[in-house]
Amino acid sequence: MVDRKANGASETSLDVLIAGAGYVGLTAAVSLKQARPGLAIAIVDAAPAGVWQKDGRASAIAAAACRMLEQLGVWDEIAPEAQAITEMIITDSRAADPVRPVFLTFDGEVAPGEPFAHMVANRDLNGALRRRAEKLGIDIIAGMAVNGFDTSGAGVTVHLADGSTLKARLLVAADGVNSKLRDMAGIKTIKWEYGQSGIVCTVAHERPHNGRAEEHFLPAGPFATLPLKPGKDGTNRSSLVWVERAEDARKLVDGDDFVFEHELEQRFGLKLGEIRVVDKPRAWPLGLTLARAFVAPCIALAGDAAHGIHPIAGQGLNLGFKDVAALAEVVVEADRLGQDIGALDVLEHYQQWRRFDTLQMGITTDVLNRLFSNDINPLRAVRDIGLGLVERMPRLKEFFIRQASGLSADTPRLLKGEAI
Repeated sequence: MVDRKANGASETSLDVLIAGAGYVGLTAAVSLKQARPGLAIAIVDAAPAGVWQKDGRASAIAAAACRMLEQLGVWDEIAPEAQAITEMIITDSRAADPVRPVFLTFDGEVAPGEPFAHMVANRDLNGALRRRAEKLGIDIIAGMAVNGFDTSGAGVTVHLADGSTLKARLLVAADGVNSKLRDMAGIKTIKWEYGQSGIVCTVAHERPHNGRAEEHFLPAGPFATLPLKPGKDGTNRSSLVWVERAEDARKLVDGDDFVFEHELEQRFGLKLGEIRVVDKPRAWPLGLTLARAFVAPCIALAGDAAHGIHPIAGQGLNLGFKDVAALAEVVVEADRLGQDIGALDVLEHYQQWRRFDTLQMGITTDVLNRLFSNDINPLRAVRDIGLGLVERMPRLKEFFIRQASGLSADTPRLLKGEAI
């Protein structure tokens, strides 16, 4: 158990303290502990105990992240509930258009028998990681916010909401896009809002999706349907990420269920038969947030604390896994060499590894959103020609598949399925 005492009386008991028990924080803890069992690691999470079990969302896990989860010993537990994405199609149209021509299609494999992504329920992902963390002896302190921290040459002293303190050699901020630890560290951000919100819900439908994911570029924003594993009663299901103007999204989510389902049907269509919403739709504001630095003395940002991007390319979660894989590799190597894992010169290796890739993805999603989320005829013509050209170039399509699968150049070892 972690030794916590009030009034700053606790002894230095940790090597790594992670703030945030989402998929980034949990994966960081498991990655480090599995590679270096001697490291003392704990997680503090501001969310109340058990709140993660109420998350009804699902996430697209790229092939590289699946390899990482397999290496960490959790994929075998997740796999039976995961739905492989076997095909991806992209259209560009208006909601009222009677026909939605398919401009681009992707086969769903990066290697024979290996889909480029799976859809996984957030509860299943989080639960498997928590059980693995507990098996490795990692303490998870729920319902406990970080109120502040002080750094010195000896490490970082973290002040918790109950008045107790913990000392660690390294503090990892994995506390989300509105990270308080990032602000406490004095790290500035580049930030702007898109005036859009992402509506997320699960729908049931008559006919099976056969593993097909679809992204329809509509004037207000992309409308993505992502295949889910059938329910326990055999119900065919898909997860939706529906981007609308913020005011319209609020009205849809807070308004009459009949209006919501009517607007949904206009976009979803009847290709899979009759549809119905099976959970309460929720909407999240969308924007771009990029930390100007990923590290400070004794602290490293990971996941949404370092970057929040538009969901148009479905890469937000997978960027977080890349952060974890790179940070774990850097920290483990430094520890093996007897270096201070919280030293700025060590952490800068992680920053150099991840910042350019993150900036590139942030710019890419920003440009794609601005290019596709409009109804300007000349732009529509240009983007449709561009999609058509990509469709006719197999090597370029293969490149995009590898990018989407997380298997691009300079991939950390964990994402290749290799131990660190």
